[in-house]
Amino acid sequence: MEKQWRFRNLPDADTVNLLANTLGIDPVIATLLLQKGIHTFDQAKAYFRPTLTDLYDPFCMMGMESAIYRLKKAIQQGQPILIYGDYDVDGITATATVYGFIKQRYPTVRFYIPDRYTEGYGLSSQAIAWAAQVGIQLIIALDCGIKAFDCIQQARQAGIDVIVCDHHEPADVLPAAYAILDPKQPDCPYPFKELSGCALGFKLLQAWVLEDNLPEEMLYAYLDLVAISTACDLVPMVDENRILVYHGLNKLNTDPNLGLHALAQTANLAFPIQASALAFSLGPRLNAAGRIAHGSLAVRLLLADEKRIARALASNLNHKNELRQSLDRQITTEALGMIAQHTQATQAKATVLFNAHWHKGVIGIVASRCLEEYYRPTIILTAAADGKATGSARSVVGFNIYRALVACQDLLDQYGGHAHAAGLTLPRENIPLFQERFEEVVQHSIDDQLLTPVQRIDLPLSLARIDAGLYNILKQMGPFGNGNMRFVFATDAVIAASYSVLKNKHLKLTVHQAGTPHRWKAIGFGLARRASMVSDQRPFRMVYTVEEHSYRGECGLRIRIKDIQPGDTA
Repeated sequence: MEKQWRFRNLPDADTVNLLANTLGIDPVIATLLLQKGIHTFDQAKAYFRPTLTDLYDPFCMMGMESAIYRLKKAIQQGQPILIYGDYDVDGITATATVYGFIKQRYPTVRFYIPDRYTEGYGLSSQAIAWAAQVGIQLIIALDCGIKAFDCIQQARQAGIDVIVCDHHEPADVLPAAYAILDPKQPDCPYPFKELSGCALGFKLLQAWVLEDNLPEEMLYAYLDLVAISTACDLVPMVDENRILVYHGLNKLNTDPNLGLHALAQTANLAFPIQASALAFSLGPRLNAAGRIAHGSLAVRLLLADEKRIARALASNLNHKNELRQSLDRQITTEALGMIAQHTQATQAKATVLFNAHWHKGVIGIVASRCLEEYYRPTIILTAAADGKATGSARSVVGFNIYRALVACQDLLDQYGGHAHAAGLTLPRENIPLFQERFEEVVQHSIDDQLLTPVQRIDLPLSLARIDAGLYNILKQMGPFGNGNMRFVFATDAVIAASYSVLKNKHLKLTVHQAGTPHRWKAIGFGLARRASMVSDQRPFRMVYTVEEHSYRGECGLRIRIKDIQPGDTA
């Protein structure tokens, strides 16, 4: 799919030179900092060296005082507590964090992860009934609960209080929980709204530690789990999130959680681990538990206190991930085939597909794959129990898919999520009408420009400016992720000294800029279709990032090409 190349605005030269001179840095770095709103030495220091002392006071969050009061009351009176988390990586890490911390100080605590297939997302009636049967008096719901009206009412009737720690969008009316921690709820003064579910659990624990005048360092053992949740849940890597991930990566690379260390070894990850590996290697393996088997398997891994047990559980999860990948490939092929076979579907502005036989555990991944291919709001549905269908929704940048679901809510039993990703359940007989309605909503509300992917470019750069010194500074500007993306450059008049096509899919090149001798190794994943643009020494334009690459023991810098356009020598 063709992309729109969109350059960010460049600050004026005088401002760039002033900051470069003040900090003693390359003007390229000064330009990138200014684009992020960093103008002073103190701002640059906070960006390059985030400190945990800059975390916000957890008691700024609406509901925190009530939550801490109820948690301490449960502990003082010996009441059984249940830590309840969603079955995805955010809920799993949140459960391991909150349960692990409380369990060290209070023995009467259990954890519960719902079964994706028999209970579905979030708090379930089955779980509440079980909790009442075993005598639970307090439930802490993590990464879910903000719209669990019926289940929280069921819990109240059973004499169980619920503390909700959720970061999803609330409805106009809130559930009757004892306390709700969600920065997105109306009138919540907490200064940062984009924490992950695990980070919200961390803030609850932080408040408890502060309330009891305990050292906050006690919490730092869980920072690597908070980092994974933040990287995997696509919340912005800015502000408080970036502080948590920065220190979580340090924790992972110096004193990792035993289960994460075993999982990294199983995944053949080399230390030090980068933020990208959290989202693309460790996270999918943790998610595989809830997709293929049961999410409690991943929680047990993160709570493991023996290497032998951790290695066995990590191996099990790795196997589950291999099964997940196989299902992912198969169902993605079928879904793309369904779109391609119908002219109307290929010309639509949204995709809504249903197949009763698709595996529920991978439909979210399949939705992302279809979005990559056709780049439009996408919902993938499969069969659930009791004549229902369940689905995962993914959106293009700039289009709020949650609001689109709100416009279809009369056809749905349940829905929830974010602007870019959501889940839903509906009666199967409503699917045709829902497909029609959702397409109408998208057609009437989406800007057509949003249906063409945008290739963001930070600044033009001569290849001659790239060296190890520049790269080392760029690397320190991580951790990278949504909201703090790896820097993207553009260069004109590039010539391929050599190129080859790998597996009929990827483009491998040796490139240099016209009139300069230095040559760079480059790789363009999925860009084999651009081979004709780089042949016969024809100059072209490329958009790329710079990365470290090792091969057969040799390590160096490499250009990772993101897109190519025809160019000239001008």
